[in-house]
Amino acid sequence: MARHTQAHMSKTISKNQPSGAKDMTKRQMEYYMGAKLLEIGVNPKSAVYRWSLETKGNDEVWTYSAYWGDSKEKLAEQE
Repeated sequence: MARHTQAHMSKTISKNQPSGAKDMTKRQMEYYMGAKLLEIGVNPKSAVYRWSLETKGNDEVWTYSAYWGDSKEKLAEQE
């Protein structure tokens, strides 16, 4: 079975939230992604991370992605 080489985490938040709340949400997502990578045996320092933002009406969908191994190499080639 092939091993996963990327992980994604999304969260929907209101556009109207204060910037402090948005910053806290961002830090929480970064923390949980690092914890998840440790849980599956990936060194969080070896991964490459990317943020994406999608607007849906009055909400924003933030997606935090981590890439390692083959996915990290493919991402480097695309950039």
